[in-house]
Amino acid sequence: MLTIHSDAHRLHHGAGEFYRGRIVPCFEMPARVEQILASVTARALGPVVAPKPHGRGPLERVHASDYLDFLAGAWDEWSALGETGDALPYAWPARDLRQDRPPAHIDGKLGFYSIDAAVPITAGTWAAVQASADCALTGASAVLGGQRAAFALCRPPGHHAGPRAMGGFCYLNNAAIAAQALRDAGVGKVAVLDVDYHHGNGTQAIFYDRADVFFASIHGDPAVEYPFFAGFADETGSGDGQGCNLNLPLPWGTRADAWLVALDTACAAIAAFGAQALVVSLGVDTFEEDPISHFKLASPDFTRIGARVAGLGLPTLFVMEGGYAVGDIGTNVANVLEGFARG
Repeated sequence: MLTIHSDAHRLHHGAGEFYRGRIVPCFEMPARVEQILASVTARALGPVVAPKPHGRGPLERVHASDYLDFLAGAWDEWSALGETGDALPYAWPARDLRQDRPPAHIDGKLGFYSIDAAVPITAGTWAAVQASADCALTGASAVLGGQRAAFALCRPPGHHAGPRAMGGFCYLNNAAIAAQALRDAGVGKVAVLDVDYHHGNGTQAIFYDRADVFFASIHGDPAVEYPFFAGFADETGSGDGQGCNLNLPLPWGTRADAWLVALDTACAAIAAFGAQALVVSLGVDTFEEDPISHFKLASPDFTRIGARVAGLGLPTLFVMEGGYAVGDIGTNVANVLEGFARG
């Protein structure tokens, strides 16, 4: 399986995020990618290549132009104030506040274009997120070119980023950008399967009213889990997209047998939809030792996940999302890819 990786991910390395009342070291760190790359290489799963640049055009197919302008210019605006540390939001346009006017000041923009304070912006963030999206787009091109599957080793991740907002370590929605690229290239129906522990609220928002992209997500129950305000089972799509959105929330403590039943449900829905290509938002924070998650999958279970996804028989692009047990992340990701390759 082809892996696409960019060293530019290292340009984004936030010092801290706001988590449960305090600033803590970022859970999303460069070491995650280094561990994954080491495992993929050690198992000789296939060649590793650098992404090709795709420019801003594919990003605008998914994200609002003003949001992209914000991401591209945020660090310059922040540093112009004399600030040298990370830029983090601290005020948001919540209920009863206006949401129709982007502020002129960078402090206001940071809140306007975010959903939480887990999205530090550094001097290298824009370059890193562009490279991350290019990894996904290069992987989509490989699948379009006849590859059975490809793995976009994206960092920063993307599935919490909506059309006009960053959040949950995510700035550009790599999986959605890739899915849209597949559609633009002529694939009639695309499915996005999100197996990250946290609901892919950004991906859902991007495709919620569309009938050409099916979104299925297996995740922690948002009644008690981030992102809290999306991911409930009654969110099934709207307008033309009614019935094209499937959320499968599960309780804390869920183990592999119950989780795999949900995966079978998602796969059956994708097959019934008639998908012609599949994008997998690959989070491995369902792992039992993950520091910010509450499912109980063991490392061998990830091999089973890969094999079941392979059973769909679709051209498949894996796009890296979450997973914060850094010492085990490489093993768990490689297990998924190996399970798929053998399936």
